[in-house]
Amino acid sequence: MPDATEERDPHVRFLERVDREEKVEPRDWMPEDYRRTLVRQISQHAHSEVVGMLPEGNWITRAPTLRRKVGLLAKVQDEAGHGLYLYSAAETLGVSRAELLSQLLSGTAKYSSIFNYPTPTWADIGAIGWLVDGAAIMNQVPLCRCSYGPYARAMVRICKEESFHQRQGFEIMLALCRGTAAQQQMAQAALDRWWWPALMMFGPSDRASEHSARSMRWKIKRFSNDELRQRFVDATVPQAAHLGLTIPDPDLRFDEATGHHVIGAIDWSELERVIAGEGPCNQERMHARREAHEQGRWVREAARAHADKRGHRTKP
Repeated sequence: MPDATEERDPHVRFLERVDREEKVEPRDWMPEDYRRTLVRQISQHAHSEVVGMLPEGNWITRAPTLRRKVGLLAKVQDEAGHGLYLYSAAETLGVSRAELLSQLLSGTAKYSSIFNYPTPTWADIGAIGWLVDGAAIMNQVPLCRCSYGPYARAMVRICKEESFHQRQGFEIMLALCRGTAAQQQMAQAALDRWWWPALMMFGPSDRASEHSARSMRWKIKRFSNDELRQRFVDATVPQAAHLGLTIPDPDLRFDEATGHHVIGAIDWSELERVIAGEGPCNQERMHARREAHEQGRWVREAARAHADKRGHRTKP
């Protein structure tokens, strides 16, 4: 007679396994919705790392000192590596890298809305490191315990490097805030530009998120969007005070009863506009990615020809 466990609903057994904190590996059985959710999340994460190089890469040749140039160059290289780790993790779910890149370049795949904002001054590079990478850390550290093994393992190294990026950005902001009055104003203006987009990085409120609850049940995510956003606010407000900067939220206050900072209302219509392709730099970012992809065509073709000559086939 068949084993009783074999006759049970595989979805039930899958959830029991997840509840036992066992990692799901590529060859293991998984619900199709689980696989699709992971492909969507990991690919968007990978796209964000790659597109995220663009606003910072633009400042490599204009960094104010050689030390800053070397640091920014290393950071941009790290982000490229993060994209490669994540594309590799997504490929373990049965989707090719070429397919994922095609979705990005065609506009059918999304990347983080935060990278559709401009970086007009050097202070914006500091603000990105401090705020954007700081928000990313809040989002990504729990992913080191994601139920899907390849994603969780990729996140360990990514989070270590993102932590360095956040400290690098804060140090840039600190140097500006200890500088001239013009540099202090530059830092404040950058904070004003990036504060609200950084809060939107965590995604819509839990009540409006169609994916959040299911991802938490599968332990892809460990905390809700609102929980992570609150952690970020509570950590960042004291940092702004240390810098001598003012959070651009007149409704911000500290609630003694809860021990948390309370923020004003987020303009979610702005997030919707940016996601819909109407952000300040949406078209510029996609044009740059398509152009880079086309310029790299000869490298891909040469690699395929070399592999074919040696008797090995490569993915397109």
